[in-house]
This record gives sequence, C-alpha cells and structure tokens, in this order.
Amino acid sequence: MDMTILPLRDASRRLVRELGFLRRTLAGTDLPASAVHALVEIGESGSMSAVELCERLNLEKSSVSRMVRKLVEAGLLGEEPDAADGRTKGLSLTAKGRTTLDTIHRFANEQVQGALALLPGEEHGTVLAGIARYAEALRALRTGTSLPRVADVTIEAGYRPGIIGRCAAMHGRYYSRTVGFGWFFEAKVAAGMAEFAARLDRPGNQVWSAVRAGEIVGTIAIDGEDLGTGNAHLRWFILDDGMRGGGIGRRLLGEALDFCDRQGFPAVELWTFAGLDAARRLYESFGFVLVEEWRGTQWGDAVMEQRFIRRAGAALD
Repeated sequence: MDMTILPLRDASRRLVRELGFLRRTLAGTDLPASAVHALVEIGESGSMSAVELCERLNLEKSSVSRMVRKLVEAGLLGEEPDAADGRTKGLSLTAKGRTTLDTIHRFANEQVQGALALLPGEEHGTVLAGIARYAEALRALRTGTSLPRVADVTIEAGYRPGIIGRCAAMHGRYYSRTVGFGWFFEAKVAAGMAEFAARLDRPGNQVWSAVRAGEIVGTIAIDGEDLGTGNAHLRWFILDDGMRGGGIGRRLLGEALDFCDRQGFPAVELWTFAGLDAARRLYESFGFVLVEEWRGTQWGDAVMEQRFIRRAGAALD
C-alpha cells in the first residue's frame, strides 16, 4: 500500500470537519452544504439548468430537484424557460439569493484568509496547488477521464479567443483572495487587456497563453509602448488556481523575456504588490531588482505597490 494513502485519508477527514461539512448548516447560513454549493455554482455561471447542476455537484437528479424546489420556495432561486428549449428551465439567483451568496463568500473568504495567515507566505502556493490537483484527480477517477499532466501545458503566443475574459477572471479570483480586491480591479484588468489586444499587431507587443486541454490556464504580456521610455512593460502575468508551483510560470516568464531580448529592449519593468513572496523570488531569479515601492490606491484598495526592473543581459539564478 502507498504510504501516503492513510495520512491523506486522515487529512481529508480533518479538512471536511474543519470546513464544517458535518454540521447541519454551512457558511454562516441556515442552508445545508449541498444548497450552499448550488448557490455558489449558479452564482458563478449566472444561470444553469438542473441537469447541469446535477453534473456540477455530483448529485442524483431527485436530490437536486428537491433541493431546487426548496430554494425556489425560499425565494433564493428563480426559474425561467430556456429560450432554445422551453422544456428546460434555467436557474438563476434572485436578489435574496445574491445577498445570501454574498454572505457565503464573506464567511468563506474570512475562513480561508484566517487559515492562510497562520502559514508562511511561501507555503500558500503549495497548499493551493496540492488541493486543486488532488480535486482534479478525484474527479478524473469518478468520471473515468484522464488527468491532464502539468507537463501537457503548452505556451502559445498571440491572441486566443477568450484570453481577455480568462485573464481578468484569473486576476479577479487570485487578488480577491490574496489582497482583497473587488470588481474595480477585475474591471480595470479587463479594460486594459482589451485596449492592449488592439495593439498586438505592432512590433514590441506580444501576449502568451499557457494552454492545457484547450483551456487558457495562464497569461503574460509584453507591452512595448505604454511606458513611453523605450523600456518594455511586463503585464498580466497570472496562473490559474492549481497551476502554480509546477514550473509553468517560469516557462511563461522565460518566453516573455526572450522576446524582450530579441526585440532589443534596454530594460523590462513590472509592477506588483508587497507580500507576494513566491512571485518575487521568481522575478529575482530572472534578474529583476526592486527599485521602488509606495502606498497606492490605483487598484481600488490601499496596497504597498512595488516596481521591479530587469536590465538587458541580467544574469539568471
């Protein structure tokens, strides 16, 4: 027997207990765990059918039907006939449902942030990558599908359909969790990325995607114009949850900096925030040096912003 099986089972049981799944209600509401998860999934998608909800929650149709009926009767969900198939009803959150979902997210964010605060910053990515990868493996086992290897990720240059939305979504989720940013930050990322996409045909501008099984799981861009100093601006460097710690970020960053060297930029600059220790170590390993930091509010909340510069020909660690 694999010596990790029993400790992993024990850790899984403790995780279930500590997250509150053995209690009658969950996440500061008077709802059971299945209903809380239903509201989260429907809230993230905007609308979905009961069949889609069954698949998402891995529950039987009869169980989901009863749960949906109770949520509709409680005023948390609304039902609308599907425009393409009138026999199917789309489920969406009501105003009361959205208020309840806000309560759920607030409770969960505080719980996760409190736990992460007890761990060294360099362990955060390890925890996230491990849990996300294990969840993927359990799903692959249940569905009989193959588990994509991290090594199967390819790095592809240029615009890809969906890159603007995926880049903004990954930023929104990550920085909401780590820094507490909200809609203002995500909207600013989306607007900036959209403006930049219109300039990709100009020399000195490029974007790369990390792609796994056809899905964008990471992005990075070099903007050779917006600084107005002749230096390149490294922008929108982000990895999806579960992708950190496997070398994908290093591959993306390497592609972007190789491009800068070929283009002959004298230096590359990037802006980030204090406290993202794993990212800082990665930047420094490629020759970036911290040159400035200040308290800023341009992203909607006050954070310690940092500016790093990498001079052309900088040595790598």
